[in-house]
Amino acid sequence: MGAIRRIVYAQSGGMTAVINASAAGVIAEAQRRGLTLFAARYGMHGLLAGDLIAVPPLSAEQLQRLSYTPGGIFGTARRDLPDPEIDATPYDLLFQVLAHYDIDALLYNGGNGSIATVAQIDREAKRRGIPLTVIGIPKTIDNDLEGTHFSPGYPSAARYLITSFLEASLDLASFPAKGARAFVMETMGRNAGWLAAAVKAASAVLADEGPHLIVLPEMRWDKTALLAAADAAIARTGYCTVVVAEGATLDGEPLAYQGAEKRRYVQLGGAGSVIGGWLRDALGAKVHVAVPDYLQRAAAHWVSAVDHRVAWQVGETAVAWADEGTRSGVMVGVVRDPATSGWRMEAVDAATVGNRERRFPASWIAAPFQVDSAFLDYLLPLLEGCPQIPCGAHGLPDFFPFATLTERSDAP
Repeated sequence: MGAIRRIVYAQSGGMTAVINASAAGVIAEAQRRGLTLFAARYGMHGLLAGDLIAVPPLSAEQLQRLSYTPGGIFGTARRDLPDPEIDATPYDLLFQVLAHYDIDALLYNGGNGSIATVAQIDREAKRRGIPLTVIGIPKTIDNDLEGTHFSPGYPSAARYLITSFLEASLDLASFPAKGARAFVMETMGRNAGWLAAAVKAASAVLADEGPHLIVLPEMRWDKTALLAAADAAIARTGYCTVVVAEGATLDGEPLAYQGAEKRRYVQLGGAGSVIGGWLRDALGAKVHVAVPDYLQRAAAHWVSAVDHRVAWQVGETAVAWADEGTRSGVMVGVVRDPATSGWRMEAVDAATVGNRERRFPASWIAAPFQVDSAFLDYLLPLLEGCPQIPCGAHGLPDFFPFATLTERSDAP
């Protein structure tokens, strides 16, 4: 065992269907090693306010239920830290809280911005001479984290979208042709089109090889070409299916947005309705638009077994590395082992991958409005396995009750 005795874990940013699998992995490994574990309520907000929970021992059955529960069991926040040379106050508060609880290691579970925060805290702790281990645990449904084969959370969101699109497409195909029809699905994906591209996997089942059109933020296209491609699909099948990422742009501008969030980015949404309106007005199609929104990142009932297993493993690995005391300022990266077709964990410098986006590769974009089949060689292994969701009363999921882990700890 290393010198680490007390760990704090925090969840950050948007949720995934498997972020609590990472939390379960953290808890299980901390228990196995006899370490004291705290968790911050609402992520960085709790870390700065000293709002920490002393995580109680959980049984194997409780950990399994927790791992299949959506949302963030300890709460989350979107809060970036400033450059300490510009404003050191948040760091002063953070290190005061960690000292009060005698914390040796901070595990931060998040996406691009959160991994950048790992690097910032690690760098500032070293500058101040504070003995603190800081490790990032990756997660994002956007799959845009660099330094990892995939981002935990992405395969499950992709699996939900693919399945939902497949089901809706079979419904659409059940009706006789009585005029042009169209189905448009809008996925999440601000700057990276991994989620929208994933729906291409439905073509492995659909006879019509839908989706007929895929529109990604990485694509350059024009309205005339899109309408021509949609019209051609309708001529072949009687209907057209379209998947568009919320961040798709035309002439460098978002197709639609909802407004600007305070102190943060523009809230996107509405791209599907824009394209649906074009299909209705230009082609006379009867159009249905689906926006899965939160559903795609919260669908714990249909998680990828690979995603669930790896999400748990990155949590376990973060605790193990913290206890060993040999790594800090790193993210747990997921590496595909070609020899076994399994997964291994590799330390990735947080400073080199934080706040960087891995866009959907240009080599996997097939014009017009399609993705290359080579992408499926990457994607399909991530979707493998059917989940064994704990089932409760009336056939509904037996999710872990959030109230079980909400008691604040005031004393170190």
